[in-house]
Amino acid sequence: MSQRRLLITISSYSYLEPAFLAAGDFERGLVERKSFPDGERYLRVAVDCWGRDVVLLGGAPRDLDWLEIYDLGCAISRAGARSLSIVMPYFGYATMERAVKPGEVVTAKTRARLISAIPSCDAGTRIFLFDLHTDGIEFYFSDSHVTRHLYGAPLITQAVRELMGDRPYVLAATDAGRAKWVQSLARSLGVEPAFVYKERRGDGVGVTGINADVSGREVVIYDDMVRTGSSLVQAGRAYLAAGASKVHAVASHLVLPGDSLEKIRKASVFTTLLGTDSHPGSQQLADAPGALHSVAPLLVRALERET
Repeated sequence: MSQRRLLITISSYSYLEPAFLAAGDFERGLVERKSFPDGERYLRVAVDCWGRDVVLLGGAPRDLDWLEIYDLGCAISRAGARSLSIVMPYFGYATMERAVKPGEVVTAKTRARLISAIPSCDAGTRIFLFDLHTDGIEFYFSDSHVTRHLYGAPLITQAVRELMGDRPYVLAATDAGRAKWVQSLARSLGVEPAFVYKERRGDGVGVTGINADVSGREVVIYDDMVRTGSSLVQAGRAYLAAGASKVHAVASHLVLPGDSLEKIRKASVFTTLLGTDSHPGSQQLADAPGALHSVAPLLVRALERET
């Protein structure tokens, strides 16, 4: 009888571990952690990985998360794991996927190289990525590691359907740059898409127009990630100024650093803010009924297809 897969989780993603354990048949693997007075960290995989199929769960919102994924991945491989599946619900530095100025570090690529340096296991090392900001990041990893990019469309469309029910609405983008994504989602939902036109001015970026009639209609704005929320709020205000009756916001990644959530709420633009639990920042909405849709079932199904 084959053993269950072993689930090992980095510290910042401990909040997502219960959902993973509920969605799949895993044995929970323990990690011993402590910090030394000089700031160095101690990690120990406190379970025997020899011959096991191991799942390492952890996104990379912070530099320390990248290092923990790398350190634990190396330890799991060196401990003789049969296979390693690295599940990354959030890929940090996704917006640094190309250089614009001479000498800029393409951090998305350097971080992918770091994870690619984890030694391969006998039965392979796989990397599962969720709703990347740019599709091409999937190909920044070494060919020795098989990558799979999982799109969040099923989760997002489900979230929007549950939010709106049978009420008519328009699915909108924050700007024309995200229009193709929104058009695809709108087709799946059977609704009209909309986006705002923007131009750079001396004092920043301003809205110059909207491509659809939203007067008297509810608008659901989709964005792949919400960080400070400034572009989201600007777009929301534009739709309200164009006559929208209500504006809602949905995102694949709720990053929400610092006091971003408080500022978004104080703007009094959105009736609803919801998204997935791919990022630890999403837990600021954990107490809001229906605000979070877990990525765990989608990611676990992808893992099961690989076994």
